[in-house]
Amino acid sequence: MDACTLGDLLDVVGGPVRLHTAPHGLTVPVTEALLHDAHTPLPNAPGALLLAVGVRASAAAPFARAAARAGMSGLVVRGPDGPLAEAEAAGVALLSVDEDAAWHHVHLLLASAIGAAPSALGSGAALGDLFALADAVAAAVGGATAIEDPRQRILAYSTVPGQSVDEDRRQGILGLQVPTSPENSDQYRVLFAAGGPVRLPALGTGTGADLLPRLAVAVRAGGETLGSLWVVDDGNLAPDAEAALAQGASTAAMLLLRARAAQELARHQNGDLLRRLLDGTADPAAAAHRLGLGIGPDGGPAPVRVAAFVLGPAAAAADVEQTALRLLDLVRLQCEARYGRHACVLADGVVYALLPAIGERGGARHKQLVEDVVRRAGQALRVPVRAGLGEVVPGLAEVTASRDDADLVLRVLGPELPVASVEEVRARVTLLRLTEVLGESRELSAGAWRTVLAYDAEHGTDYAHTLVCWLDAGCDMAGAARLLAVHPNTCRYRLRQARQQLGIDLDDPDERLVLWLQLRALAGLRGTPTASS
Repeated sequence: MDACTLGDLLDVVGGPVRLHTAPHGLTVPVTEALLHDAHTPLPNAPGALLLAVGVRASAAAPFARAAARAGMSGLVVRGPDGPLAEAEAAGVALLSVDEDAAWHHVHLLLASAIGAAPSALGSGAALGDLFALADAVAAAVGGATAIEDPRQRILAYSTVPGQSVDEDRRQGILGLQVPTSPENSDQYRVLFAAGGPVRLPALGTGTGADLLPRLAVAVRAGGETLGSLWVVDDGNLAPDAEAALAQGASTAAMLLLRARAAQELARHQNGDLLRRLLDGTADPAAAAHRLGLGIGPDGGPAPVRVAAFVLGPAAAAADVEQTALRLLDLVRLQCEARYGRHACVLADGVVYALLPAIGERGGARHKQLVEDVVRRAGQALRVPVRAGLGEVVPGLAEVTASRDDADLVLRVLGPELPVASVEEVRARVTLLRLTEVLGESRELSAGAWRTVLAYDAEHGTDYAHTLVCWLDAGCDMAGAARLLAVHPNTCRYRLRQARQQLGIDLDDPDERLVLWLQLRALAGLRGTPTASS
């Protein structure tokens, strides 16, 4: 594949990234997007774009010169006041993004456009980087170190021999989650309110050994909290422990930003792959490998089904696009919690999720998951959400059929039935499709039903509704009379008149079947009482 150029990049990303100068033109190659780390020297990275994280645009002149020395193609600053003259003198392109743009979003946008795909957090490379950083911080600070995300999940921890640990650390590492307690919550509030490293007292007495104090610092980038670093303080930390920990937090921020960008890029790529699968334009075998679906119990493709989610009609028209994106996030979160890496996509106002079917007890767990998503989404978004499940298909080669099923289910759902699988509403979706097929064909939409409706309209009779009630009741006169709320003799009289005046042969089962289908499907009549009955 040809290398991405600066012009190619601008064509792809469009408005969010603005070009201020390109001394060497738009044909210079762009190889990657690098996040600036204030505590490490710039690498020699020919063709890279340097993202000036944590640097005011008006103070970025030294970075333009440094980027040029490192062979980079350009500098990206946040805000309009970048060093235009210095960039032109240094021979590097100057680009800018809005002042409120989040750097991890900018990095994702550029990395996606360039074609870069850094390892996602959770892959061996990304975890290795975080564990290596934890060991480096532990060696520099002099205490056992852990790196956490904002939800107090432990992402990495040090393994330097001979450093003191306590029961809290042991339990946290065993479960990769900080033990929950009111005292812990208080310490996190203190930590995230501080502007730098803080020393926190021991919480109390643990099982078998006293708990130890901590030295901790929040990990931030551009004002956003990405996590925290915690060091066990046994009284033997290095004299410059706080400075070393602050430097470690800066490096952690870069790693976490890169990992998050990689995760979001993978989600976007998987979403695009799912969109092409649903359209029938992706290679199923390659997609199965990419999505990690594995092999089915018979050694062939793994069975899957499509779930489709849509906002109810109560969603405000002005906010429907934003609300649909929030629905996508909620569906993705729930599916990833169940299945790990997952593919979800928003297409034409509908959120689609690809659900693995191996070990799902005939789809019972799918139904439970979808019902849970609909309930949670309704509460969070404050609008009703409906969901349909397509049929389980043998593999991705048939996934378009499951998507068609799910779309049909959505069309027959309502407030009284917000969630259903295609098996549960098979009669409804079949009648819906029959309605469409009948209506599209002149031959199939012609027949006695039109004559009946025209006669009713001209003479004020109710023969069409009487016929539908009789047919709905299985041609039982008493049952039809109950549906019509009339005496059976009245129902009998109407049917006799319809035979005589309209020439309908109600003794012919084929004519009864066609008339019933057309009145139900094309006229939309049902066996329920009307005001005229």
